[in-house]
Amino acid sequence: MAAGGFCKLPNGSVVVALTLPSPGAPAGGGARVRVLVHAVNRARALTRLRNLGLRAVYLRGNAEPPTPDEVTAVLHHPDGLIWRTAPMQGAQELWHPIRALLRRAAA
Repeated sequence: MAAGGFCKLPNGSVVVALTLPSPGAPAGGGARVRVLVHAVNRARALTRLRNLGLRAVYLRGNAEPPTPDEVTAVLHHPDGLIWRTAPMQGAQELWHPIRALLRRAAA
């Protein structure tokens, strides 16, 4: 199950953050990615991910809402859909467009 959460912005839109198993990793590999989606509502955000091939994506609860830095990152990206490997202790990675994740999974 994906861990994640959301936050509602003053203009009514939402930012949804999900921590998912990496699409290109082996089943028991443990590699995880953090995906951020900016959309009109939560349902639309999940639909955007499902349309990209991430079919079993659900948001149950608000256990891991996006941080203010994550919200800023997704709002400044033209697609409004970015990812990076799940944060480990002290390691910070730059955000990537979702196309890079899908290309990596296909290879």
